[in-house]
Amino acid sequence: MSIGNIKPSAVISYNNELYTVVGCQHVKLGRGSAFCRAKLRSLKTSRVLEFTLRDSDNIKEIFIEARELQYSYSDAGVCHFLDSQTYEDFTLDESAIKDVLVWLTDNLKLTGFFYNNQLINLELPSSLKLKIIETDPGFRGNTVRTGTKPAKLETGLIVSVPLFINSGDTIKVDTRTKEYLERA
Repeated sequence: MSIGNIKPSAVISYNNELYTVVGCQHVKLGRGSAFCRAKLRSLKTSRVLEFTLRDSDNIKEIFIEARELQYSYSDAGVCHFLDSQTYEDFTLDESAIKDVLVWLTDNLKLTGFFYNNQLINLELPSSLKLKIIETDPGFRGNTVRTGTKPAKLETGLIVSVPLFINSGDTIKVDTRTKEYLERA
Protein backbone atom coordinates (compact mmCIF):
# COMPACT_ATOMS: atom_id res chain seq x y z
CA MET A 1 0.00 0.00 0.00
CA SER A 2 1.32 3.44 -0.89
CA ILE A 3 1.48 6.05 1.87
CA GLY A 4 -0.59 8.33 -0.37
CA ASN A 5 -3.55 6.00 0.19
CA ILE A 6 -3.43 6.25 3.99
CA LYS A 7 -6.54 8.01 5.26
CA PRO A 8 -8.20 8.41 8.67
CA SER A 9 -10.33 5.43 9.80
CA ALA A 10 -8.46 3.00 7.52
CA VAL A 11 -7.20 -0.20 9.13
CA ILE A 12 -3.62 -1.12 8.30
CA SER A 13 -1.01 -3.72 9.17
CA TYR A 14 2.35 -2.17 10.12
CA ASN A 15 5.21 -4.07 11.80
CA ASN A 16 2.92 -7.13 12.05
CA GLU A 17 0.40 -5.22 14.23
CA LEU A 18 -3.08 -3.98 13.33
CA TYR A 19 -3.81 -0.25 13.64
CA THR A 20 -6.64 2.14 12.89
CA VAL A 21 -5.50 5.43 11.36
CA VAL A 22 -6.64 8.22 13.70
CA GLY A 23 -5.00 11.07 11.78
CA CYS A 24 -2.38 11.55 9.11
CA GLN A 25 -0.38 14.35 7.51
CA HIS A 26 1.25 13.77 4.14
CA VAL A 27 4.54 15.63 3.70
CA LYS A 28 6.61 16.18 0.54
CA LEU A 29 9.84 18.07 1.02
CA GLY A 30 11.81 19.62 -1.86
CA ARG A 31 14.53 17.03 -2.39
CA GLY A 32 13.64 14.09 -0.18
CA SER A 33 11.02 11.46 -0.66
CA ALA A 34 7.47 11.89 0.61
CA PHE A 35 6.42 10.55 3.99
CA CYS A 36 3.36 10.46 6.20
CA ARG A 37 3.15 11.41 9.87
CA ALA A 38 0.40 9.20 11.20
CA LYS A 39 -1.37 8.72 14.51
CA LEU A 40 -2.30 5.06 14.76
CA ARG A 41 -4.51 3.36 17.37
CA SER A 42 -3.47 -0.19 18.15
CA LEU A 43 -6.38 -2.59 17.85
CA LYS A 44 -4.74 -4.85 20.42
CA THR A 45 -4.02 -2.32 23.20
CA SER A 46 -6.10 0.76 22.14
CA ARG A 47 -3.02 2.97 22.65
CA VAL A 48 -2.46 5.82 20.19
CA LEU A 49 1.06 5.94 18.78
CA GLU A 50 2.73 8.29 16.30
CA PHE A 51 4.76 6.94 13.39
CA THR A 52 6.55 8.38 10.37
CA LEU A 53 5.62 6.14 7.47
CA ARG A 54 7.50 5.92 4.15
CA ASP A 55 6.76 4.09 0.92
CA SER A 56 9.57 1.65 1.72
CA ASP A 57 7.71 0.48 4.86
CA ASN A 58 5.69 -2.70 4.60
CA ILE A 59 2.15 -1.36 5.03
CA LYS A 60 -0.93 -3.37 4.08
CA GLU A 61 -4.57 -2.34 4.14
CA ILE A 62 -6.66 -4.79 6.15
CA PHE A 63 -10.33 -5.70 5.74
CA ILE A 64 -12.14 -5.61 9.08
CA GLU A 65 -15.64 -7.01 9.39
CA ALA A 66 -18.10 -5.23 11.69
CA ARG A 67 -20.85 -7.25 13.40
CA GLU A 68 -23.50 -6.40 15.95
CA LEU A 69 -22.76 -7.98 19.32
CA GLN A 70 -24.47 -8.12 22.68
CA TYR A 71 -22.57 -8.07 25.97
CA SER A 72 -23.31 -11.20 28.03
CA TYR A 73 -21.08 -11.36 31.11
CA SER A 74 -17.55 -11.14 32.53
CA ASP A 75 -15.76 -14.06 34.17
CA ALA A 76 -12.17 -14.24 35.48
CA GLY A 77 -10.89 -11.26 33.48
CA VAL A 78 -12.63 -12.27 30.24
CA CYS A 79 -15.69 -10.56 28.72
CA HIS A 80 -18.19 -12.63 26.71
CA PHE A 81 -20.15 -11.25 23.76
CA LEU A 82 -22.93 -12.87 21.75
CA ASP A 83 -23.23 -12.43 17.97
CA SER A 84 -26.80 -11.22 17.31
CA GLN A 85 -27.09 -13.17 14.03
CA THR A 86 -25.34 -16.51 14.63
CA TYR A 87 -25.54 -16.66 18.46
CA GLU A 88 -21.81 -17.50 18.63
CA ASP A 89 -19.96 -16.62 21.83
CA PHE A 90 -16.84 -14.43 21.43
CA THR A 91 -14.43 -13.38 24.16
CA LEU A 92 -11.99 -10.53 24.79
CA ASP A 93 -9.60 -10.03 27.70
CA GLU A 94 -10.59 -7.14 29.96
CA SER A 95 -7.07 -5.73 29.60
CA ALA A 96 -7.62 -5.26 25.85
CA ILE A 97 -10.81 -3.21 26.32
CA LYS A 98 -10.08 -1.14 29.45
CA ASP A 99 -11.76 1.99 28.02
CA VAL A 100 -14.97 0.06 27.21
CA LEU A 101 -15.33 -1.75 30.56
CA VAL A 102 -16.84 1.26 32.37
CA TRP A 103 -19.78 1.23 29.95
CA LEU A 104 -20.72 -2.46 29.90
CA THR A 105 -24.20 -3.27 31.17
CA ASP A 106 -26.26 -6.43 30.73
CA ASN A 107 -27.49 -6.94 27.15
CA LEU A 108 -25.69 -3.84 25.83
CA LYS A 109 -25.64 -3.84 22.02
CA LEU A 110 -22.35 -2.73 20.46
CA THR A 111 -20.26 -3.22 17.33
CA GLY A 112 -17.52 -5.85 17.24
CA PHE A 113 -14.64 -5.71 14.77
CA PHE A 114 -13.38 -9.02 13.41
CA TYR A 115 -10.19 -9.96 11.57
CA ASN A 116 -9.94 -13.54 10.26
CA ASN A 117 -13.15 -14.34 12.17
CA GLN A 118 -11.55 -13.34 15.49
CA LEU A 119 -12.92 -10.52 17.66
CA ILE A 120 -10.21 -7.86 17.97
CA ASN A 121 -11.97 -4.69 19.17
CA LEU A 122 -15.29 -3.09 20.12
CA GLU A 123 -17.08 0.16 19.38
CA LEU A 124 -19.70 1.60 21.72
CA PRO A 125 -22.77 3.56 20.64
CA SER A 126 -22.15 7.33 20.75
CA SER A 127 -24.42 7.67 23.80
CA LEU A 128 -25.97 5.41 26.42
CA LYS A 129 -28.86 5.71 28.86
CA LEU A 130 -27.70 4.84 32.37
CA LYS A 131 -29.29 4.99 35.81
CA ILE A 132 -27.81 7.10 38.61
CA ILE A 133 -27.31 5.07 41.78
CA GLU A 134 -25.73 7.71 44.00
CA THR A 135 -25.63 11.52 44.04
CA ASP A 136 -26.40 14.40 46.37
CA PRO A 137 -30.12 15.29 46.45
CA GLY A 138 -31.41 18.02 44.16
CA PHE A 139 -33.27 20.99 45.62
CA ARG A 140 -36.18 23.02 44.34
CA GLY A 141 -35.03 25.99 42.32
CA ASN A 142 -31.83 24.43 41.04
CA THR A 143 -31.50 24.93 37.30
CA VAL A 144 -29.20 23.65 34.61
CA ARG A 145 -27.00 26.76 34.71
CA THR A 146 -26.15 26.99 38.39
CA GLY A 147 -23.54 24.23 38.51
CA THR A 148 -22.85 20.54 38.55
CA LYS A 149 -22.32 17.75 41.05
CA PRO A 150 -20.76 14.28 40.79
CA ALA A 151 -23.05 11.29 40.23
CA LYS A 152 -22.22 7.59 40.29
CA LEU A 153 -23.80 5.55 37.49
CA GLU A 154 -24.91 1.90 37.56
CA THR A 155 -21.64 0.90 35.86
CA GLY A 156 -19.53 2.61 38.55
CA LEU A 157 -18.53 5.54 36.35
CA ILE A 158 -18.70 9.00 37.96
CA VAL A 159 -19.88 11.92 35.79
CA SER A 160 -20.80 15.56 36.46
CA VAL A 161 -24.53 16.22 36.26
CA PRO A 162 -26.72 19.33 36.79
CA LEU A 163 -27.89 20.01 40.35
CA PHE A 164 -31.53 19.08 39.66
CA ILE A 165 -30.68 15.42 38.86
CA ASN A 166 -31.46 12.91 41.66
CA SER A 167 -30.55 9.33 42.53
CA GLY A 168 -32.69 6.90 40.53
CA ASP A 169 -32.92 9.20 37.49
CA THR A 170 -31.89 7.85 34.10
CA ILE A 171 -29.59 10.08 32.07
CA LYS A 172 -28.03 10.01 28.63
CA VAL A 173 -24.19 10.09 28.64
CA ASP A 174 -21.77 10.65 25.73
CA THR A 175 -19.48 7.58 25.62
CA ARG A 176 -16.63 9.45 23.89
CA THR A 177 -16.33 12.37 26.35
CA LYS A 178 -18.00 10.84 29.46
CA GLU A 179 -20.23 13.92 29.73
CA TYR A 180 -23.88 14.28 30.71
CA LEU A 181 -26.11 15.00 27.69
CA GLU A 182 -29.68 15.05 28.97
CA ARG A 183 -32.22 13.42 31.25
CA ALA A 184 -33.68 10.32 29.61
